[in-house]
Amino acid sequence: MKTRIALLALLIIAVAGFFIADLDHYFSLAGARALQGEVLVWRTEQPILLAAIMFVVYVAIAALSLPGAAVMTLLVGASFGLGWGLLIVSFASSVGATLAFLMTRYILRDSVQARFGERLQTINAGVERDGMFYLFSLRLVPVFPFFLINMLMGLTPLKTRQFYWVSQLGMLPGTVIFVNAGSQLSELNSLSGILSPALLASFVLLGIFPFIAKWLLAVIKARRVYAGWQRPAKFDRNLIVIGGGAAGLVSAYIGAAVKAKVTLIEAHKMGGDCLNYGCVPSKALIKTAKVLNQQRHGEAYGLDGSAATFDFRKVMARIKAVIAQIEPHDSIARYTDLGVEVIEGYAKLLDPWTVEITLNSGGTQRLTARAIIIAAGAQPAVPPLPGLDDVDYLTSDTLWDALADQPEAPRRLVVLGGGPIGCELAQAFARLGSAVTQVEMLPRVMMREDEEVASAVTESLSADGVIVLTNTKALRCEQSGGLKQLIVLNAHGEEEAIVFDTLICAVGRSARLTGYGLETLGIDTARTVKTNDYLETIYPNILAAGDVAGPYQFTHVAAHQAWYAAVNGLFGGFKKFKADYSVIPWVTYVDPEVARVGLSEAEATEQGIAYEVSRYGIDDLDRAICDSHAVGFIKVLTVPGKDTILGVCIMGAQAGELLAEYVLAMKHGLGLKKILGTIHSYPSMAEANKYVAGEWQKSHAPEWAYKYLVAFHRWRRG
Repeated sequence: MKTRIALLALLIIAVAGFFIADLDHYFSLAGARALQGEVLVWRTEQPILLAAIMFVVYVAIAALSLPGAAVMTLLVGASFGLGWGLLIVSFASSVGATLAFLMTRYILRDSVQARFGERLQTINAGVERDGMFYLFSLRLVPVFPFFLINMLMGLTPLKTRQFYWVSQLGMLPGTVIFVNAGSQLSELNSLSGILSPALLASFVLLGIFPFIAKWLLAVIKARRVYAGWQRPAKFDRNLIVIGGGAAGLVSAYIGAAVKAKVTLIEAHKMGGDCLNYGCVPSKALIKTAKVLNQQRHGEAYGLDGSAATFDFRKVMARIKAVIAQIEPHDSIARYTDLGVEVIEGYAKLLDPWTVEITLNSGGTQRLTARAIIIAAGAQPAVPPLPGLDDVDYLTSDTLWDALADQPEAPRRLVVLGGGPIGCELAQAFARLGSAVTQVEMLPRVMMREDEEVASAVTESLSADGVIVLTNTKALRCEQSGGLKQLIVLNAHGEEEAIVFDTLICAVGRSARLTGYGLETLGIDTARTVKTNDYLETIYPNILAAGDVAGPYQFTHVAAHQAWYAAVNGLFGGFKKFKADYSVIPWVTYVDPEVARVGLSEAEATEQGIAYEVSRYGIDDLDRAICDSHAVGFIKVLTVPGKDTILGVCIMGAQAGELLAEYVLAMKHGLGLKKILGTIHSYPSMAEANKYVAGEWQKSHAPEWAYKYLVAFHRWRRG
């Protein structure tokens, strides 16, 4: 320990002395230029001694992580030319880097590993497996500073000899270019020499090297990942899409639109979960429940309130009719007309280019494609509760068929989950006559939203008769005396039995990750298919989009990702686009609706982002009062002192429609001043957006100017 402290002290003294003695001046361009004449004399008279001095100085600079390595490289190139200069710099930089690596390891590694060992396990395992490739990538594409790589690698399990030779190899292309630039600069004797082809070529290489290095690294990565697979000589298709939900349909549509040969494979129903089990049926159910609720509260509109009678089977029949009316938008016929080949069956990846399809009609078919998009979607997550399988539980997927022929809504309904799906279903079924108990293990429902929003949603649910139990953990399901019971651990730490006729699991959705060959290809999965910024898996030609890829599970995000997946899959060899998640809106269709885009207050606080809040109460809005929906608010987060929008939360009638104006503004960099300066129809709900912008303007009005305006108008009155 004492030796380490002593070594650290010596290093600190050496670095401090370097700057105190103003030695850093000699390692600037100006300092090097001043020394160049003297150095060239030494080059002529004592070349070996000069080479040794430069070698030692370079090693010292690299070992002590001092500034000046780039200037030294140019100076060595100017003194010895490309050949000998490359030899000196290549070995000196590698030796110096290795010394820095070893000193960091000796002084810090044990203490860092002891303190953060558990957190570093994953990193250590990755370094042991792929450390040399990581290091080669960092050396080849110099995104991180030279000295930082040396020190950080010293904290990892990477072996010293591996660090040395990989560093020397990875730095070689950049070293060649810098030494060559230095050698050309030494030959600059007049202004006309600036335009010499050799010098211009050297500077062009300096400029384009990072791009060449990135391309080379991508080629190396591709060769590495595809090793062991036999690439087809030609392909049957340009693009194969697995999954006919939102992401798959849009991917196929884009592929066909740019005249690619596209095959879409769907095992079940076209349109995916959104059309058949999610967005469409749930919103149809919510609308019916809302109309029924308005009828019950007719007195709010000057009518006699009455309890409407209805046949639940007709409600469910309407939902089926709505789905049937939308189905043609996603049908096989439509996509066939668009130029997409649609195959009904189960797809399985055999290699990075080959898909085997088990046809619904019988038999199998194999197709190859240059690009493959995985758009397999997600499925309801089901908690591992003892006894759950014995009570015929439902999910957001299965409830539509299970309840289709029931004359009335479930009498006693338990909804597991307090997220958007759980809240929407709980409120809708409560309005349709069910006695609903909603169970959420977290402290509140709608955990992604601010606490005031969650509280308002809870009040709304309670007003419709939903019993909302938070801090309540489901333990098991039991049947006793012909009654189904959910046993929970309530907020007081006591077991409690909740009797139910029907239980709906709405605890979230999990990506479909098995059954189509991801394991065979070794594609990384955790909660979703692991992709990079371009939605590529470890195989650049296999991409993923939609719920299976995350990070959001929204139909509109799936469609948004599909553009990137399709374009990168078809044209990624020439130009790639990073998926943009900077402005993602979402709406929860409880009543009143909750809509959000950007940061919430909780997220801004957690991320340490300063913000101001502008707020407008919808209870003050003329149109909301006319519609007897005068509840809710608009809350806008902005950069302090500016009208730049960081996030918006709206709670109220038509919140989803109102949000669109903010999504447009944030996407295109428009602030609240632009919204304030835009004419909004009267009377409309959209006026609320203008009024909240007015609240921002009012709070940022120049108070000092008002007294002058008062004086001005007094003077004008005479």
